[in-house]
Amino acid sequence: MLREIDLAFIKLHILYHASKEEVYGVGLIEELGRHGYKLSFGTLYPTLSKMVRMGLLTFETRTVNHKQRKYYRITPGGLRELEKVKAKIRELYAEVVEDR
Repeated sequence: MLREIDLAFIKLHILYHASKEEVYGVGLIEELGRHGYKLSFGTLYPTLSKMVRMGLLTFETRTVNHKQRKYYRITPGGLRELEKVKAKIRELYAEVVEDR
C-alpha cells in the first residue's frame, strides 16, 4: 500500500512543479530525491506518459547537448485537478496531523 501512496504523492509533486515551471526527467528525479523518493527512470517516464495521456501534462521535445529532452508543463485540466487535490490535502492534514 505504501508504494501506491508514494506514487500518488509523486504525481502530486510532478503536477505542482509543472505548474510552476517546465520540468524534465532528470530534474524531476533530483527534485523528488530531495523529498526522499528514490525513483528510477523506468518508473518516472511511464508515469509522465500516463499523465500526458490523461490530459494532465503536455510536453515539448527539445535538443539539449545533442540529446532529446522532453519538457513537461501542466495543462488547464491538470491545474484544475491539482486545485481539487490541494483541498483534499488540506482536509486530510487537518484530520490526520492536527487531529481536528
